[in-house]
Amino acid sequence: MKKVLSAIQPTGDLHLGNYFGAVQNWVRLQDQYNCVYAIADYHSMSMPYNPVQLRENTWKMAFYLLACGVKPEFLFIQSQVPEHAELAWILGCTSSYGELTRMTQFKDKSDQLKESDKDAFVSVGLFTYPVLQAADILIYHADYVPVGKDQEQHLELSRNVAQRFNHQFGKEYFVHPEPLFTETPKILSPADPTRKMSKSLGEKHYINLFGEEARVRKQIKSAVTDTGDTPAGQMSAGVANLFELLRACGQMDAHNSLMDDYNNAALRYSDLKEAVANAVLGLINPFRERLNELNADKRNVKQQIIASSAEIRKRAQETLREVREIAGLVPMK
Repeated sequence: MKKVLSAIQPTGDLHLGNYFGAVQNWVRLQDQYNCVYAIADYHSMSMPYNPVQLRENTWKMAFYLLACGVKPEFLFIQSQVPEHAELAWILGCTSSYGELTRMTQFKDKSDQLKESDKDAFVSVGLFTYPVLQAADILIYHADYVPVGKDQEQHLELSRNVAQRFNHQFGKEYFVHPEPLFTETPKILSPADPTRKMSKSLGEKHYINLFGEEARVRKQIKSAVTDTGDTPAGQMSAGVANLFELLRACGQMDAHNSLMDDYNNAALRYSDLKEAVANAVLGLINPFRERLNELNADKRNVKQQIIASSAEIRKRAQETLREVREIAGLVPMK
């Protein structure tokens, strides 16, 4: 089977945008490919963070992913496989400074830090993390990486790093990973449907994937529908976002029925919001129930993730052994 690598940072709560944009595809892909999925806690260190919170969020993300249907044998914690960091150093020595300066995410995130504090600390890790990202991919010889169009630049860097390593050492060792574009719904903020659903915008801008029913219903009931500036004959962004949520949740009968009402100028926003709330809760309630089960057996679940990380690490260790040999380093005992 072809190999797939994907990773997610442990940034706290998962929301519907995270699920439809990544996690849902992870669950689908694991039955079609040889997958490894990382909780990228090393990457989270590139921005200012609280160490206690990082550890808590790492475990929280592991439990969330399992509750959504990710198989434990495919899941690992990045820092449990330190070979990622060693390979990142080796690949960093074959990477181009000029390429890293062109990475748009470094500029975006450093600007974000400086907006709140012009003297904000910007780490070297934030600058070099695309090389660690390349190591994440190449250490497992991944054939494919599920990405959105906005992430294609970083995958291109991984391909360039692989090619340069192979050329420098005269050996076609690393495969050139290909993007695996998957169709993902674009889920927008219920409070501002001109913006992507995001935790950074505040609590009213995202719907927690494990949120309580009353909170979820309240958020959808208060979702923006029409701000009054939509051109005549066009569906407003807020209404379109609610229809997209229905579609994403697989409720096509309700979607089509309510769309007929819209086209006949008979749509009541209260009916649309009720249908969306029912659809979202129908999706997330089983996740919350599964999460409760996992939390009731927390110690064993954590041991399971430690064990899967150790098993996946064996693959990384083999790659590092071969890379050290190719790069001229003294073998490890």
